[in-house]
Amino acid sequence: MDQYCVVGNPIEHSLSPFIQNHFAKSTNQNLMYSKHLVELDKFKETIQDLFSNGFLGCNVTVPFKEQAYAMCHKLTERAKQAQSVNTLKYEDGIIFGDNTDGAGLVKDLTVGKNIVLKDKTILVIGAGGAAKGIIGSLLMQGPKKVIITNRTISKAVSLANHFQHLGNVCYAEIDCIAHGVDVVINATSSSLKGELPPLDTSLINESVVVYDLMYSAKPTVFVQFASELGAVAYDGLGMLIEQAAESFNFWRRIEPSTDGLIETIRSSLN
Repeated sequence: MDQYCVVGNPIEHSLSPFIQNHFAKSTNQNLMYSKHLVELDKFKETIQDLFSNGFLGCNVTVPFKEQAYAMCHKLTERAKQAQSVNTLKYEDGIIFGDNTDGAGLVKDLTVGKNIVLKDKTILVIGAGGAAKGIIGSLLMQGPKKVIITNRTISKAVSLANHFQHLGNVCYAEIDCIAHGVDVVINATSSSLKGELPPLDTSLINESVVVYDLMYSAKPTVFVQFASELGAVAYDGLGMLIEQAAESFNFWRRIEPSTDGLIETIRSSLN
């Protein structure tokens, strides 16, 4: 069997093995997908050992995506934009790197949720690695504008400058944004701590779509907050599944169906 895996720290609760083995079964691919806990100071060594022992690829989770980017011989354009890698492929001694996060988010929004991003104003909260992985893909959808906001505004400025060649992207202080936004994406990890970003409640109403990149068995605090204000709100489970499908296609050149997986996984989380 061809061997693939996900690496990270922590890794115990990763859903990737369930998802990728489901894809393998549904597409009749003879592969096995596992998970590996990596010591914080041994990422490069671990990846080299996996590939030396016959693994053909792996997914990379926090906190190793930038280290994965640094060790690739060849990168996809979207990995170059994100300057981080969540998918590695090993062929003939060459390590290929991709970042499927942005494509996964866009696929879940536009296909899974039937949300039109073209000519819309999109607010991205956060300017860390998660935001960097999605902004390029969002800009490729032709939005009217992407606004980046962050507690440390200098990081938002830097990120806007990094992506300005792809479309209309700018930055703003979070307390200066009060209206005119169509889509709000929480790219911070605040929901993992049960916290909300300092967002003006006037931004959220029934005409706004809200998306939290985090997910959990119950609605995240951000999803619950937005729903109570009348917005249509989603968590990031669909993105997780769609980015996994992008990874599978990167490895096997087969696009697996994701139909019904959100419901299956959601029920297992509960």
